[in-house]
Amino acid sequence: MLIDWFTVGAQALNFLILVWLLKHFLYRPILNAIDAREKRIATELSEAATLKAAAKSEHDELQSKNRALDTERSAILSKAADEAKAAREQLLAEAHRVADSMRAQQDVALRSDQLRLGLEISRMAGQEVFRIARKALQELAASSLEERMGEVFTRRLRELDGKTKESLRTALGTSSESAVVRSTFAMPPRERDAIQNALNETFCAEIHVRFETAPAIISGIELTVSGQKLAWSIAEYLTQLEQKLGSLLDTQAPSRPQTESATTVPTVAGA
Repeated sequence: MLIDWFTVGAQALNFLILVWLLKHFLYRPILNAIDAREKRIATELSEAATLKAAAKSEHDELQSKNRALDTERSAILSKAADEAKAAREQLLAEAHRVADSMRAQQDVALRSDQLRLGLEISRMAGQEVFRIARKALQELAASSLEERMGEVFTRRLRELDGKTKESLRTALGTSSESAVVRSTFAMPPRERDAIQNALNETFCAEIHVRFETAPAIISGIELTVSGQKLAWSIAEYLTQLEQKLGSLLDTQAPSRPQTESATTVPTVAGA
């Protein structure tokens, strides 16, 4: 078989022309398009990676902020709970303190009222006892009892202490009036003479005496001169005992103002 080299050459030339044409007009645009697309895809991937990194960074930042907010919220809630607990405990302690204070004040007031009531009852009972005693002694008083009291009074005159004796001596010496001896009943002459003699001997002078009756004196005798008084009677005992009881009750009474006792004239008491 014969080879037509001209045809072969022409076909080879045509092939080379075709390859050049394809490369210049087809492959080059396709390759350029592929390169451009690859670059665009690479750019988009890069942008996507950048956006992803930014998104991840924002996500991490948001998570960090959320964790910080959770921590801060927990701290705030814990602090609020602690403050509320402390305030509750403080309020409870204050309430207990106020309640204890009020209870203590009520206890003190109750004890004070009880003590005051007891003292008032004691005072009323004592006054009633003294009233009954005075009434009984007044009803039991008789002339024979008065005579016996005259003897006791005479003995008391002779046994006066120096201070009382000097006070009465001064009063008797400076007084322009007679000394007065009072008794519940009219004193018999014998008792009057005994008292007169006792006065004269005690003060070494002639004492002018006026005898009087005083029903208010319960079973006793009293001598008065220039404001000075020398007395002996069962009523005096009761009065002194009543004053002592009143002073004792006033001392024990809570928040009770103390009253000044009245000044009494010198008296002599004793059995």
